[in-house]
Amino acid sequence: MDSQTAVTPHTAQDSSMTGRLKPDSLGVLGILFFVLSAQAPLTGIAGAVPIAVAIGNGAGTPAAYLAAGVVVLLFSIGFVAMGRHVVDAGAFYTYIGKGLGRSTGSGSAGVALFAYCAVQAAMYGLYGATVSGLVEHYTGAHIAWWVWTLVTMVIVQILGAAGIEMGAKVLAVFVLAEFSILIAFALVTFAKGGGPEGLGFGDSFSPHAALQGAPGVALMFAVASMFGFEATAIYGEEAREPKKTVPRATYLSVAVITGFFAFTSWMLVSAHGASKATADAGKALASGDATSFVFAPITAQFGGRAGDVLPILLATSLFAGILAFHNSANRYLFSLGREGLLPHGLTTLNRRHSPWLAGLVQTVIAVALVMPFAVLGKDPVLTLFSWFSGVAVLAIMLLYFLTSVSVVFFFRRSRADTRPWNTLVAPVLGALGIAGAIWLIIDNFTTLIGGDRTTAVWLQLTVPAVLVLGLAVARLTRNRHTATD
Repeated sequence: MDSQTAVTPHTAQDSSMTGRLKPDSLGVLGILFFVLSAQAPLTGIAGAVPIAVAIGNGAGTPAAYLAAGVVVLLFSIGFVAMGRHVVDAGAFYTYIGKGLGRSTGSGSAGVALFAYCAVQAAMYGLYGATVSGLVEHYTGAHIAWWVWTLVTMVIVQILGAAGIEMGAKVLAVFVLAEFSILIAFALVTFAKGGGPEGLGFGDSFSPHAALQGAPGVALMFAVASMFGFEATAIYGEEAREPKKTVPRATYLSVAVITGFFAFTSWMLVSAHGASKATADAGKALASGDATSFVFAPITAQFGGRAGDVLPILLATSLFAGILAFHNSANRYLFSLGREGLLPHGLTTLNRRHSPWLAGLVQTVIAVALVMPFAVLGKDPVLTLFSWFSGVAVLAIMLLYFLTSVSVVFFFRRSRADTRPWNTLVAPVLGALGIAGAIWLIIDNFTTLIGGDRTTAVWLQLTVPAVLVLGLAVARLTRNRHTATD
């Protein structure tokens, strides 16, 4: 297939045929729920905000989320412009291939697949530990975390094979539940005029607040919280009127995610008091339960029952994220099979036009990533969750950077869109912002994974290693196709 032409899948006529995902299945809200599920909002707030406040820029953490939102918005402008000319379940690697060449695009496909599978495996670790703790708390039965993880893998596989509409409906329930309690807390706190020191707008959003402490660390965690919004393009083939739906879903996702994290983190800081927030977050980290920084003020606001519900919502938040990344990864496998970079059998669809075989392969990958940690008796949170989430963030940032550069090259060469802001200025600014974020992530990677420097270096090296492996596979595949032509 010529890398300079848009991908036009073949239509599948029955469950045994391959080639096209089910069209007209998702509207703007359906795609938005998949994106927000990948964010795992409660997980992002309860996991990242306490660390960003404690060792980042303290009360200025909400400003870091706004800054991250600006960077992602700049990136999304070029991303959307490219999406109007390319509709494919491969998204990143297809976009990168259009501007930087087929080999680079194919190499980046490996990085994308690695990122989605890694972050899903990371969430399985935290999910298993959370569910195991909940079951023991309510029943007294101690069942290993990995048992719950394996059971959930089966459920995720079934839901993934049931079709994209079913997945969207399940995710909608979970996302609305966790969003509701967090937004309710933030709105009530705001309506009451904030916490003991008032709303403290200047304490969180002034230039001085934004730059105090270690703003780079806070920005790093803020950027990491944006992970998953690019899934809007992955569902382009299944969207209704993709050239309208995908751009709207992308911009809406960026706006909702940025506003949600900035506003909620601001109200959390306000609830503790700007002058006390850093110390309170530090105490929560020292106690071994960082979520207490978030859960305590919510429980104080809504009563003890909220404290009982929050850990359950954390588990459902993780489940929603796991399902969302399962769908993203299996669509990458499907697209790679269609491109001939992986076995063509991965394009097999069932009667619901779901890539069930690609989903099965993704589940096998998840087992392969998770079970070594169980066999070796490693802590699922301190190792599996921390290590793989750090690697996934670094990998996805690399893809953002390559995509921004590709957008510039694609439109300079094709002239398919001559708007300077959309195709040159915004992508270049986005690339610079993302390059800065990558530098911050590498510089603070040991903090991000909560491990030692040696482990951090080895984990970082996996990303370029996967890129090189992808390039090698692309060359071998191209040589094989050339030889058979």
